[in-house]
Amino acid sequence: MYNVLVVEDDVNILKLMSIRLTKSGFNVLSATNGKEGLEVLKKNDVDIAVVDIMMPVMDGFEMVEHMRADGKSLPIIFVTAKEGIDDKRTGFNVGADDYMVKPIDHEELVLRINALLKRVHVSKEKKLVVGDCTLDYESLSVFNSKGDVELLSKKEFLILYKLLNYPERIFTKNQLMDEFWGYESDTFSDTVKVHINRIRNKIARFPEIDVITVRGLGYRGVKNV
Repeated sequence: MYNVLVVEDDVNILKLMSIRLTKSGFNVLSATNGKEGLEVLKKNDVDIAVVDIMMPVMDGFEMVEHMRADGKSLPIIFVTAKEGIDDKRTGFNVGADDYMVKPIDHEELVLRINALLKRVHVSKEKKLVVGDCTLDYESLSVFNSKGDVELLSKKEFLILYKLLNYPERIFTKNQLMDEFWGYESDTFSDTVKVHINRIRNKIARFPEIDVITVRGLGYRGVKNV
Protein backbone atom coordinates (compact mmCIF):
# COMPACT_ATOMS: atom_id res chain seq x y z
CA MET A 1 0.00 0.00 0.00
CA TYR A 2 1.34 3.42 -0.97
CA ASN A 3 1.66 6.22 1.59
CA VAL A 4 0.15 9.51 0.39
CA LEU A 5 0.84 12.72 2.30
CA VAL A 6 -1.95 15.29 1.99
CA VAL A 7 -1.05 18.82 3.14
CA GLU A 8 -4.13 21.07 3.28
CA ASP A 9 -5.12 23.84 5.74
CA ASP A 10 -8.86 23.53 5.08
CA VAL A 11 -9.85 20.82 7.56
CA ASN A 12 -13.01 19.84 5.69
CA ILE A 13 -11.19 19.42 2.38
CA LEU A 14 -8.41 17.52 4.14
CA LYS A 15 -10.88 15.14 5.76
CA LEU A 16 -12.83 14.54 2.53
CA MET A 17 -9.68 13.98 0.48
CA SER A 18 -8.29 11.59 3.11
CA ILE A 19 -11.50 9.54 3.15
CA ARG A 20 -11.66 9.29 -0.63
CA LEU A 21 -7.97 8.39 -1.03
CA THR A 22 -8.28 5.76 1.71
CA LYS A 23 -11.25 4.23 -0.13
CA SER A 24 -9.09 4.18 -3.27
CA GLY A 25 -6.54 1.98 -1.53
CA PHE A 26 -3.97 4.46 -0.22
CA ASN A 27 -2.64 4.93 3.29
CA VAL A 28 -3.12 8.64 3.98
CA LEU A 29 -0.92 10.82 6.17
CA SER A 30 -1.99 14.42 6.73
CA ALA A 31 -0.77 17.86 7.75
CA THR A 32 -2.38 21.32 7.86
CA ASN A 33 0.63 23.41 6.78
CA GLY A 34 4.04 23.03 5.18
CA LYS A 35 5.94 22.88 8.44
CA GLU A 36 3.79 20.01 9.70
CA GLY A 37 4.20 18.32 6.32
CA LEU A 38 8.00 18.39 6.62
CA GLU A 39 7.74 16.84 10.09
CA VAL A 40 5.57 14.02 8.72
CA LEU A 41 8.16 13.39 6.01
CA LYS A 42 10.93 13.10 8.61
CA LYS A 43 9.06 10.39 10.50
CA ASN A 44 7.46 8.39 7.68
CA ASP A 45 8.26 6.76 4.36
CA VAL A 46 6.06 8.74 1.97
CA ASP A 47 5.56 7.71 -1.66
CA ILE A 48 3.81 10.82 -2.99
CA ALA A 49 2.59 14.18 -1.64
CA VAL A 50 -0.53 16.18 -2.52
CA VAL A 51 0.13 19.74 -1.38
CA ASP A 52 -1.96 22.91 -1.17
CA ILE A 53 -0.13 26.18 -1.85
CA MET A 54 -1.82 28.88 0.27
CA MET A 55 -1.34 27.75 3.87
CA PRO A 56 -0.40 29.43 7.17
CA VAL A 57 2.99 29.02 8.90
CA MET A 58 4.64 27.65 5.72
CA ASP A 59 3.06 27.62 2.27
CA GLY A 60 3.31 24.83 -0.29
CA PHE A 61 6.00 26.49 -2.40
CA GLU A 62 8.34 26.84 0.58
CA MET A 63 7.62 23.31 1.77
CA VAL A 64 8.50 21.81 -1.62
CA GLU A 65 11.65 23.95 -1.84
CA HIS A 66 12.77 22.51 1.50
CA MET A 67 11.96 18.97 0.36
CA ARG A 68 13.98 19.25 -2.84
CA ALA A 69 16.86 20.96 -1.01
CA ASP A 70 16.91 17.99 1.40
CA GLY A 71 17.16 15.60 -1.54
CA LYS A 72 13.63 14.19 -1.29
CA SER A 73 12.65 13.08 -4.79
CA LEU A 74 9.12 11.76 -4.18
CA PRO A 75 6.53 13.06 -6.69
CA ILE A 76 4.48 16.09 -5.68
CA ILE A 77 1.09 17.27 -6.93
CA PHE A 78 0.05 20.82 -6.12
CA VAL A 79 -3.72 21.11 -5.56
CA THR A 80 -4.67 24.76 -5.27
CA ALA A 81 -7.04 27.57 -6.20
CA LYS A 82 -4.10 29.50 -7.72
CA GLU A 83 -4.56 29.02 -11.45
CA GLY A 84 -2.39 31.79 -12.93
CA ILE A 85 0.43 30.81 -15.29
CA ASP A 86 2.96 32.52 -12.99
CA ASP A 87 1.80 30.36 -10.09
CA LYS A 88 2.03 27.22 -12.20
CA ARG A 89 5.49 28.20 -13.40
CA THR A 90 6.61 28.75 -9.81
CA GLY A 91 5.12 25.41 -8.79
CA PHE A 92 6.98 23.45 -11.43
CA ASN A 93 10.19 25.41 -10.91
CA VAL A 94 10.30 24.64 -7.17
CA GLY A 95 9.98 20.94 -7.95
CA ALA A 96 6.34 19.88 -8.42
CA ASP A 97 5.52 17.06 -10.83
CA ASP A 98 1.88 17.96 -11.44
CA TYR A 99 -0.57 20.78 -10.78
CA MET A 100 -4.35 20.66 -10.30
CA VAL A 101 -6.70 23.62 -9.84
CA LYS A 102 -9.53 23.42 -7.30
CA PRO A 103 -12.23 22.25 -7.29
CA ILE A 104 -10.68 18.93 -8.29
CA ASP A 105 -12.24 15.72 -9.54
CA HIS A 106 -11.30 12.92 -7.15
CA GLU A 107 -11.16 10.25 -9.86
CA GLU A 108 -8.76 12.43 -11.86
CA LEU A 109 -6.57 12.94 -8.79
CA VAL A 110 -6.35 9.17 -8.28
CA LEU A 111 -5.45 8.66 -11.94
CA ARG A 112 -2.70 11.26 -11.70
CA ILE A 113 -1.35 9.77 -8.47
CA ASN A 114 -1.23 6.29 -10.00
CA ALA A 115 0.45 7.60 -13.16
CA LEU A 116 3.16 9.38 -11.15
CA LEU A 117 3.75 6.35 -8.92
CA LYS A 118 4.10 4.15 -12.00
CA ARG A 119 6.66 6.52 -13.51
CA VAL A 120 8.59 6.65 -10.23
CA HIS A 121 8.81 2.86 -10.33
CA VAL A 122 10.12 3.00 -13.90
CA SER A 123 12.57 5.73 -12.90
CA LYS A 124 13.91 3.66 -10.02
CA GLU A 125 14.38 0.77 -12.38
CA LYS A 126 16.21 3.23 -14.65
CA LYS A 127 14.79 1.41 -17.66
CA LEU A 128 11.79 1.89 -19.89
CA VAL A 129 10.67 -1.11 -21.92
CA VAL A 130 8.43 -0.67 -24.97
CA GLY A 131 7.84 -3.99 -26.71
CA ASP A 132 11.26 -5.31 -27.74
CA CYS A 133 12.84 -1.87 -27.27
CA THR A 134 14.60 -0.83 -24.05
CA LEU A 135 15.74 2.63 -22.96
CA ASP A 136 18.54 2.22 -20.45
CA TYR A 137 19.39 5.24 -18.31
CA GLU A 138 22.72 3.88 -17.09
CA SER A 139 24.19 3.62 -20.59
CA LEU A 140 22.04 6.37 -22.21
CA SER A 141 21.21 3.86 -24.91
CA VAL A 142 18.30 2.32 -26.80
CA PHE A 143 18.58 -1.36 -27.72
CA ASN A 144 16.60 -4.47 -28.63
CA SER A 145 16.98 -8.25 -28.56
CA LYS A 146 18.29 -8.27 -32.15
CA GLY A 147 21.45 -6.56 -31.03
CA ASP A 148 20.58 -3.12 -32.38
CA VAL A 149 22.07 -0.45 -30.09
CA GLU A 150 21.97 3.34 -30.38
CA LEU A 151 23.79 5.70 -28.01
CA LEU A 152 22.22 9.08 -27.23
CA SER A 153 23.61 12.19 -25.60
CA LYS A 154 22.32 12.71 -22.06
CA LYS A 155 19.97 15.51 -23.14
CA GLU A 156 18.67 13.49 -26.09
CA PHE A 157 18.04 10.51 -23.84
CA LEU A 158 16.25 12.56 -21.17
CA ILE A 159 13.99 14.24 -23.73
CA LEU A 160 13.07 10.90 -25.30
CA TYR A 161 12.57 9.30 -21.88
CA LYS A 162 10.27 12.16 -20.87
CA LEU A 163 8.18 12.04 -24.04
CA LEU A 164 7.73 8.27 -23.87
CA ASN A 165 6.74 8.42 -20.21
CA TYR A 166 3.87 10.75 -21.18
CA PRO A 167 2.81 9.25 -24.55
CA GLU A 168 -0.58 10.99 -24.64
CA ARG A 169 0.77 14.41 -23.74
CA ILE A 170 1.97 17.11 -26.11
CA PHE A 171 5.00 19.12 -24.96
CA THR A 172 5.62 22.57 -26.45
CA LYS A 173 9.10 23.80 -27.34
CA ASN A 174 8.93 26.18 -24.39
CA GLN A 175 8.09 23.38 -21.94
CA LEU A 176 11.02 21.31 -23.14
CA MET A 177 13.27 24.38 -23.06
CA ASP A 178 12.24 25.14 -19.48
CA GLU A 179 12.87 21.61 -18.24
CA PHE A 180 16.05 20.65 -20.07
CA TRP A 181 17.79 23.97 -20.61
CA GLY A 182 16.33 26.04 -17.78
CA TYR A 183 13.68 28.74 -17.89
CA GLU A 184 16.29 31.52 -17.86
CA SER A 185 18.42 29.90 -20.54
CA ASP A 186 19.42 31.95 -23.58
CA THR A 187 19.39 28.81 -25.71
CA PHE A 188 17.48 29.33 -28.96
CA SER A 189 14.25 27.38 -29.38
CA ASP A 190 15.64 25.88 -32.60
CA THR A 191 17.89 23.81 -30.32
CA VAL A 192 14.82 21.77 -29.32
CA LYS A 193 14.05 21.06 -32.97
CA VAL A 194 17.66 20.04 -33.60
CA HIS A 195 17.62 17.62 -30.65
CA ILE A 196 14.27 16.14 -31.71
CA ASN A 197 15.59 15.54 -35.23
CA ARG A 198 18.71 13.84 -33.84
CA ILE A 199 16.56 11.64 -31.63
CA ARG A 200 14.37 10.62 -34.57
CA ASN A 201 17.42 9.71 -36.66
CA LYS A 202 18.87 7.62 -33.85
CA ILE A 203 15.68 5.68 -33.06
CA ALA A 204 14.66 5.12 -36.69
CA ARG A 205 15.60 1.43 -36.47
CA PHE A 206 13.28 0.88 -33.49
CA PRO A 207 9.68 0.68 -34.81
CA GLU A 208 8.23 0.47 -31.28
CA ILE A 209 8.98 4.12 -30.50
CA ASP A 210 8.75 7.44 -32.27
CA VAL A 211 8.53 11.19 -31.67
CA ILE A 212 5.97 13.06 -33.75
CA THR A 213 5.41 16.75 -34.35
CA VAL A 214 1.91 18.00 -33.60
CA ARG A 215 1.65 20.96 -35.95
CA GLY A 216 1.39 24.27 -34.15
CA LEU A 217 1.53 22.65 -30.71
CA GLY A 218 4.72 20.72 -30.05
CA TYR A 219 5.98 17.14 -29.75
CA ARG A 220 4.58 13.85 -28.53
CA GLY A 221 6.16 10.48 -27.81
CA VAL A 222 4.58 7.42 -29.45
CA LYS A 223 4.62 3.79 -28.32
CA ASN A 224 3.79 1.49 -31.24
CA VAL A 225 2.88 -1.60 -29.23
